[in-house]
This record gives sequence, structure tokens and C-alpha cells, in this order.
Amino acid sequence: MASTVTCACLILAVFLFISSTMPCEAQLSSTFYDNTCPKALSTIQTATRSAVSRERRMAASLIRLHFHDCFVQGCDASILLDDTPSILGEKTAPNNAGSVRGYEVIDDIKSKVENVCPGVVSCADILAVVARDASVAVGGPSWTVKLGRRDSTTASLSLTDANLPKFIDGLGRLTFLFREKGLSERDMVALSGSHTIGQARCVTFRGRIHNNASDIDAGFASTGKRKCSLAIGSDDEKIAPLDLVTPNSFDNNYFKNLIQKKGLLQSDQILFSGGSTDSIVTEYSKSPSTFKNDFAAAMVRMGDIEPITGSQGQMRKLCSVVN
Repeated sequence: MASTVTCACLILAVFLFISSTMPCEAQLSSTFYDNTCPKALSTIQTATRSAVSRERRMAASLIRLHFHDCFVQGCDASILLDDTPSILGEKTAPNNAGSVRGYEVIDDIKSKVENVCPGVVSCADILAVVARDASVAVGGPSWTVKLGRRDSTTASLSLTDANLPKFIDGLGRLTFLFREKGLSERDMVALSGSHTIGQARCVTFRGRIHNNASDIDAGFASTGKRKCSLAIGSDDEKIAPLDLVTPNSFDNNYFKNLIQKKGLLQSDQILFSGGSTDSIVTEYSKSPSTFKNDFAAAMVRMGDIEPITGSQGQMRKLCSVVN
């Protein structure tokens, strides 16, 4: 009897030890701030709408900011951190420098939220909510944002280069990067559909419009050449809409463009180039509701990428600086 009790005690002790050493993963919840900051979501929504009304293009930039954050270290607001002597961050990485925008909008929204409830709402959660509200502001879908992320105390330039898709990537590389984050090919195509709004710099599409390849419409290439010359350096920062038809409205024209060989970036057109994603592009081109539903679902899944929760990380007072 004594040995049985001793054995039971040992098993319990081992269980308690394992439980105490295993990381505690708090669950994200859409009601996370209901009691601690009930005005958080309405404050963010009002400020986001205001930013997009001032500049329609900002909607695309804010959605992209959330995407570029989540793909590097998870959805932890690491992209917002300025460089310091100890942090070589993500803002200056080639995929971000000169192209990622909206930092000042997030800073403004963070300030407004801090005025309502200081030290409660994370910058990572603000990025997630802003992306949803920016989509809605330009006619895109809405979704229920799960909340409870905390902010990282680090950032990584090297991880940015390794994890973010590039405008010259092929289908295999793109699929690999998304699958590494737990996202399917269908998620990838749906999320790429955010390029139905926004602009791209000449430096990202120069090669495509000037290469005289068979996967680009001649008239579309000619239009692009008038804005983006072949001379490197001269027009690098000039911009063109990713969707020439309805660049300020969230619709499914992006996919119709791909079928017509009018994808501005090579990484866009590769989604309809005889490969495994052709059928998804065709489906979305015919059904805007299917695209919007899948986009919303993919954004929720993307928001689940490696969040910092519980007692990990911190709640930054300023999104660009570690407390």
C-alpha cells in the first residue's frame, strides 16, 4: 500500500514539474479587451477610417504592414521597432525599406488608444485590427479579429530577408514560404488578392514590363513602360497601381487581370502561369464572394502566426520603441 502511494506521489510530482516547465500558451480571443478597454476597437476603427479617407492608398499599406509583420517572428509588431545599437530591425530590410508605409498611422492610433486605456492594448493587436478596418474602408470583407497578442522586444533584419516573399519569386518559392507559416496555396492566392488595391514601385516591376516575355499583355507592358523606363535609377520610386481597372476598390479584378496577363509584379502573374494555382485564380475571377470569404478566413489564419501571449513580451507604450 505504501509503495502504491509513493508511486502515485512520484507520478504527480513528475506531472507538476512538466506542467510548470512547459510554456503556457494563452488563447487569442475576440473579447480580450471587452472588460479592460471596451472602447479600443471603436477607437481604432474611427482612426483607421480617417487615415484611409485622407489617402485611399493607405488601406493597402496598412494591410501589407500586418502581413509583413506576421511573416517575420510572428504577429508581434516587430516590424514597428526602430533600429537601436542592439536591434538591427526590419524597417531597413530590402523588402521593407522605401516600400512599407503607414508607420505614422499606427503611431497615431496607438496614441489615441493609450489616451482611452493606457498600457492595455498591444501594438501587435492594433496592427491586426487596423488591417481588418482598412479592408472594410475600401469595400473589402470584414472578419472577427482574435486579440490578446503582446509585443516583441526584438526584431530581425535577417529573418525579414529569409521569410518575406520577393517580387521575383517563383511559384515554388512562394508556396514554400506560405506553407512554412501554416498557410495553404489557397490562402496564398487569396492573400495575394490584396493587390487589388495599392501601388508598386517601378523598381519592382521594371524587369517584367521590359522583358518582352510571353506572359505579359503587350498593351499593358507599353502602358507600364511610359511610367517606368528601363534606365535603372531614373524612375525607381515612381509608382503604378497594382490593379489598373479599380485600384482603390477591394474587388476581384486582380484575378481577372492575371488571366489577361496583366499582373504588374512577376510574383503576381506567376499565380496564373500554367501551374497549380491557376484553378484558384480562375475561381476567384468568377466569384468575388468566394474570394472575399477566403481572404477573410486567410487573414484570420495569418493573424494566428506565432503570437506572443501570456506573460511573454510586453505592452509597448510607443510602438517604435521597446519599453
